[in-house]
Amino acid sequence: MSRLQDLGLVKWAATHPRLAAWAVLSLGMLVLLIIEARDVGLLPTQWAALVIATVLVAGACIWIISWEDEGDVANGEAVAAEQIEKKDEAA
Repeated sequence: MSRLQDLGLVKWAATHPRLAAWAVLSLGMLVLLIIEARDVGLLPTQWAALVIATVLVAGACIWIISWEDEGDVANGEAVAAEQIEKKDEAA
């Protein structure tokens, strides 16, 4: 497992999990977009607009999902502060 963590891309993803999630989700959504819209006959500017919109939607999804993570961190800090107060009161 440590060999896997030594890879540059894995190390970067561990350091920047939200950006990595955005990149992976964007890639998956773009693959689906290309598969579904390949026979529609879109112009290059329309393709560019769809690609940009898709990447931005993926970023918004990751951002919204991260709200829950931030709440968990805040709740964890509040619980830790309460535990410290209880220890101080007991002492």
